Amino acid sequence: MEFEERPISSKTVFHGHLIDVEVQQVITPHGNKTQREIVHHAPAIAILALTADNKMILEKQWRAPIAKTTLEIPAGKLDQRDADNALHAAKRELNEETRYEATSLKKISSFYTSVGCMDEYMTLYLATGLKLVSNELPQDQDEQLMLKEVTLPQALEMIDQGEIEDAKTIMAIYYWQGMNNRG
Repeated sequence: MEFEERPISSKTVFHGHLIDVEVQQVITPHGNKTQREIVHHAPAIAILALTADNKMILEKQWRAPIAKTTLEIPAGKLDQRDADNALHAAKRELNEETRYEATSLKKISSFYTSVGCMDEYMTLYLATGLKLVSNELPQDQDEQLMLKEVTLPQALEMIDQGEIEDAKTIMAIYYWQGMNNRG
């Protein structure tokens, strides 16, 4: 069975600081003409940062698209400072957002965050051996973050209670749970 659609026209309808929006006219494998709206987003990283006493670092911050504060793992997009290097971005974001550096930063997985409408590709890292940085990088001027450390049972309860609703954070917590189950 054929699944690939054939674009017949494409137009960027919005170009912003964070995203671009493209509208495509496509022909489906069955010959139907339809429209696709695609959000283009830079590649991104996220970090499951575990402290020496086995707590994860969460960030409380305002998220305008859902008009409320969230609890999330540290994350950010790759930019010109990273030269398309996700590991560099993870080290940079960990410093900027938490003021920690990791003696071990291991790739867990890479994935698309929302394949129905967006091409954002995120790489999730596990950061351990955290120590305070000696050289603090400047924080993003448009971010206001409050850090919170939680245990695995607390994190799982926060998911159950709807306090953590962010997909990358939930994925990281379940990965952490699996790490503990494997020993």
